[in-house]
Amino acid sequence: MNGQELKGKVALISGGAGAIGSATARRLAQDGARVVIADLPGSPMHEVAEGLRSDGLDVVAHALDLSQEDSIREAMAFTAATYGRLDVLDNNAAMKGLPADGDVLGMSTELWDQVMGCNVRGTMLMCKYALPLMIRGGGGSIINISSGTSVAGERYQTAYAVSKGAINTLTLYVASQHGAQGVRCNALLVGSVTTPAMERALPQPMREVLCAHKLTGRLGLPSDIAEVVGFLASDRSSWVTGQLWAVDGGYYAHQPTMPQFAALRAAVSANGA
Repeated sequence: MNGQELKGKVALISGGAGAIGSATARRLAQDGARVVIADLPGSPMHEVAEGLRSDGLDVVAHALDLSQEDSIREAMAFTAATYGRLDVLDNNAAMKGLPADGDVLGMSTELWDQVMGCNVRGTMLMCKYALPLMIRGGGGSIINISSGTSVAGERYQTAYAVSKGAINTLTLYVASQHGAQGVRCNALLVGSVTTPAMERALPQPMREVLCAHKLTGRLGLPSDIAEVVGFLASDRSSWVTGQLWAVDGGYYAHQPTMPQFAALRAAVSANGA
């Protein structure tokens, strides 16, 4: 990146105060974009924005609650009033229901509705109110942050995973419906990124299991996601739309038995030595 890839573009990042959102805000702003960090009232969004401004980056903050349609509409109006346009939308914010988000048998209707309302309805409304701004400006790029949990089953995170599956489908439909108007829409199927929230939720032994299934041998960093968002936000990806990108260190690229077989082969070799 030469610092000019996104010059003249305006980006809105939901969940911009979190680890991945703030790393993405820095990446886009360093590439020349003017950035609106949008996050829940009470989040450190203003502190994050001030920190980025102190580094000479053009970043502002605005409150956003994905469960409230008026809040989404207001965030888009703020972006248009502040910067005059919208070129990039990074739908990064999401609600996780852990530890209550377990299997279907124990699923509460209230939790299911909350997760779907925030993640699916909220993402749809973000697209709905961003599209007119993008179309008016000649096009744009929507990047939906999905999850690898949407493509393989587990014993927990049912509501969260299903909500991300819906976002995958929404991505395809927005891309299909608005490609001719210059709007691209792609999704990142993110997996196992090291953030403070993840470190609190997963003890070290569980993180080691995840690492054993990463072809890269490590968990992701917020900057890993930010770099891909930066590419999809830029004109370098102008012929890329309607795609679901796995950004997970190769977690789903191999046979499920591969780490265990590798360990068995290593044990056999050690015993035979």
